[in-house]
Amino acid sequence: MLHNEMKRNAEIQNKTKTRLSGDAVRALVETSLEDDKAVDIVVIDLTGKTEIADFMVIASGQSSRQVGSMAAHLSQKLKESGVKGVAIEGAGQGDWVLVDAGDVLVHLFRPEVREFYALEKLWDVPDVIAGGATSNPQAESNA
Repeated sequence: MLHNEMKRNAEIQNKTKTRLSGDAVRALVETSLEDDKAVDIVVIDLTGKTEIADFMVIASGQSSRQVGSMAAHLSQKLKESGVKGVAIEGAGQGDWVLVDAGDVLVHLFRPEVREFYALEKLWDVPDVIAGGATSNPQAESNA
């Protein structure tokens, strides 16, 4: 009887688990990518610019295998942290993998594919977050 009651309490706690904020998901994504030796991690703050997500994270891996592995590890960590509905596109080929974590969209590329699509330039937003600090690349280049 005691075992069933403990199990029910654990289920209730899991159901009431708070949803991670966009900032918390972004931090988890950055940590996971850093752990997997991702190259040139860029975070773009999309708040107020679009309704699709709060942040876009762009990073590179040295090979298709590394890109696929980073996506798999990231997906697992997101799910373990309670992020629901994580979707992955492009993992089979590994040239460009999109991980949709709701408030955070993650684009993982092989370097030459990333250079070709140049998503950072497409968004051309001044508030790119690098290492957790907001920076303005245009202002820095004018200085």
